[in-house]
Amino acid sequence: MPRMWWVVGAVVLAAIFSAYLGWTAQRVERVHARAQSAERALDAHLLRRAAAAAVVAEQIESVELYAAARLALDAEPDERESAENDLTRHLQGIVLDPADPAARTLIGSSRRVVLARQVHTDLVRDALTARRRKLVRVLRLPGRYPRPRYFDIVEPVMPPLPVPSAAPATPQPVQTV
Repeated sequence: MPRMWWVVGAVVLAAIFSAYLGWTAQRVERVHARAQSAERALDAHLLRRAAAAAVVAEQIESVELYAAARLALDAEPDERESAENDLTRHLQGIVLDPADPAARTLIGSSRRVVLARQVHTDLVRDALTARRRKLVRVLRLPGRYPRPRYFDIVEPVMPPLPVPSAAPATPQPVQTV
């Protein structure tokens, strides 16, 4: 009879350990999938910003800005960070008219780039942290996913968009009963 308790205990421990391994594997897979999704979103926002910069460059007839925007649009993956940093430097050197719709699009897309980069950085950090766990390394859980990389670019600083001012409210007369 005492031997039976050892068997039951071993089976329970094996079940708990298996459940933990399954949960860990799902977590590693989920965080890597989210990091890949964030990378694609960041790429899309960078392309939108470069396209908007090309439109603004044509309007203000800036050959340098247009060339930087085209390089950012056409850059290979290993050249992408430097092309985006070059575009950011050119964007910081121009004055935008917030009333111009193309400039508003560029400002908005630059802000979305900043947010997408922050999300991407957070998810890459989480994926790398999950990869560093000893159990994950020993069992090679992230096997099919490539090691995520940070995307280091200079944060674009764009002028704030003006907030449309509301017309001053006329005071309503107070009625007394």
